[in-house]
Amino acid sequence: MSQDEQRIAPRAKIQWPVIVQKSTGVIEGVTLNISSTGVFIGCRRPLRLNEVFDMVITTPDQNIGAKAEVVWSNKYGPDDHITPRGMGVRFLDISEEHQRFISKAVNQHNVQDQKNEHILLNLDEN
Repeated sequence: MSQDEQRIAPRAKIQWPVIVQKSTGVIEGVTLNISSTGVFIGCRRPLRLNEVFDMVITTPDQNIGAKAEVVWSNKYGPDDHITPRGMGVRFLDISEEHQRFISKAVNQHNVQDQKNEHILLNLDEN
């Protein structure tokens, strides 16, 4: 089963600032895609697989705190638009309120993307 097939929660390409907090210091990054169960964080210094850390995602409406675990890392590979430097993480501890907030934001973003795609298709037909 591919990684995409394993994903249960819808994802969206939403960019919000992220602070990763480790005992060794802070890593700044940005969400590149997010769901209510995890996020891909674009950052210059991704952590290693299975590292657990605290993080804060800053949305326009609120800060979302969570404990997360690295499940995928592009620490040494290419850093380009296809495989940007960063890490995929799953949330280990996040409030239900924050999960609902993320789900709602993802759904709204995806609906808007579908509307924009429909508009572009209609323009191409004319």
